[in-house]
Amino acid sequence: MKSFFRMFVTSAKEFKSIKCITITGVFIAVSMLIESFSIDIRFAKLNFAFVAIAVIGMLFGPTVSLFAGFACDVVGFMVHPTGGFLPAYTLVAGLQGLIYGVCLYHKNDKHSILIGNNVTNKQKDITLFVKIVIARLIDVIVINLFINTALNLHYGFIPKAAYSSAIVARIAKNVIELVVDIPLLFIILPVCLVAYKRTVRSRVKAN
Repeated sequence: MKSFFRMFVTSAKEFKSIKCITITGVFIAVSMLIESFSIDIRFAKLNFAFVAIAVIGMLFGPTVSLFAGFACDVVGFMVHPTGGFLPAYTLVAGLQGLIYGVCLYHKNDKHSILIGNNVTNKQKDITLFVKIVIARLIDVIVINLFINTALNLHYGFIPKAAYSSAIVARIAKNVIELVVDIPLLFIILPVCLVAYKRTVRSRVKAN
């Protein structure tokens, strides 16, 4: 339990880094750009803006990704003010960032999950891939299917008479998305992590 709360402290210290602020700002902008190209379907919306938040959570942890989630929602509304501002959705955006930060923060890797290759007798570290699956499943089930559906119903975006149809449509949409989302994260997140670690190492050598 102490290590869990220590993760938030370690993540908060990332704010002291100009690199953290710069990279977070870039990915917040990327997230909003992706959001602007989302596709609305009945009772649901297809977009991949979560990928940018997942990268922030992986690199800088839950404290940074929590605020990044808040920032994405608030700044996104300021840039594209459609309808009224609903703070509940801002809290949900922050919670989404928190999930990715808790699950993916690379500095919280205490143990590795290894699989062996009988041909080469080498082991491959699949820790990040397992954490990606867990993070995305939590996001989809807790945020998309439960919380967002409940909020959409509460605010009248989903008519009560069509609630059953909405649930079916949202489940189908998220199952289809998962087929694309997880492989996409498998490709993007390891590349971003390797690139980030290389820049950190090169900076240390330069000093």
